[in-house]
Amino acid sequence: MDREPPVSDSAARVAHELRVVFSRLGRRLREVAEDDGLTPSQESALALVGKFGAATASALAAAEGVRPQSMAATLAALEQHGLVRRRPDPDDGRRQLVTLTDAGRDRVEGNRQARDEWLARALQEGCTEAERATVLEALALMNRLTEQ
Repeated sequence: MDREPPVSDSAARVAHELRVVFSRLGRRLREVAEDDGLTPSQESALALVGKFGAATASALAAAEGVRPQSMAATLAALEQHGLVRRRPDPDDGRRQLVTLTDAGRDRVEGNRQARDEWLARALQEGCTEAERATVLEALALMNRLTEQ
């Protein structure tokens, strides 16, 4: 039986710190976005619909890692807010495709822009050029980790 070698103290510390920092960063980026009462699940599903363009509820559920019933409830709430619409799939009339409304698209794009602007401003004001270069180097390493 192959046993993996123990994780070094430094690797464990870095893993913990990364998780904490990314959690804080995610929370701060969510604060910057428009807030009109959508839940985090609804925000996430809305962004996912924006990413896919047009998708079935079951495809969105699979991509989000939730049960189809949960996604259906989330999409119903987004539809009530006027952010998504459902229409018959032209290839299979039994299915419906979910797309963003103009209001949904404006919200997704506006939130993305607000987050990008906040983060760019924070990096500009809080870091030197050399520190920003270090962040880019660290991000390249992080990206490499995601490809393992």
